[in-house]
Amino acid sequence: MIAVAPPASPNYIPSSPTLGVAEGRCRPGEPGPAVMITAIGLKDRRGLLRAELYPPGDGEFLADDNVLVMRGETFRRAESPVPPSGPARLCIRVPRPGVYTLSLLHDRDANRRFSLSIDGVGFSGNPRLGWGRPAAAAVRFRAGPGITALNIVLNYRRGLMSFGPIQAR
Repeated sequence: MIAVAPPASPNYIPSSPTLGVAEGRCRPGEPGPAVMITAIGLKDRRGLLRAELYPPGDGEFLADDNVLVMRGETFRRAESPVPPSGPARLCIRVPRPGVYTLSLLHDRDANRRFSLSIDGVGFSGNPRLGWGRPAAAAVRFRAGPGITALNIVLNYRRGLMSFGPIQAR
């Protein structure tokens, strides 16, 4: 007997690196609502910065992007090459003023996937990170009607048992 995959739902939206990008992209001169993220503590100046905006609840924070979009939940994504010098900033639009959660990836190899041994990650609220994801309550923030500024500290793997910000030398 040959296994046949069930037919895809007509509303199914496959995951892709571009899902949510059109909705998340800031436009020059746009007054908001949006979040201007400054990445703090970059390990180096290679790869991409990738921000993802989620609803504020534990069940939606870091949920599968296509599931959120299919349910009509908030999901936005913005991406930009890491600049060779100066502040590393990335703007992401929000649908309306309100409470959200946000993740920031320093995708050092630019493969659009998180690799614990290579990439850095940070979250709004800058919670102390262990080996699991933080709770949504620790990363919630309020976006206003204009441009909301957020500084996000990036965390990288340090040795076998440590994960955190790069220590200044």
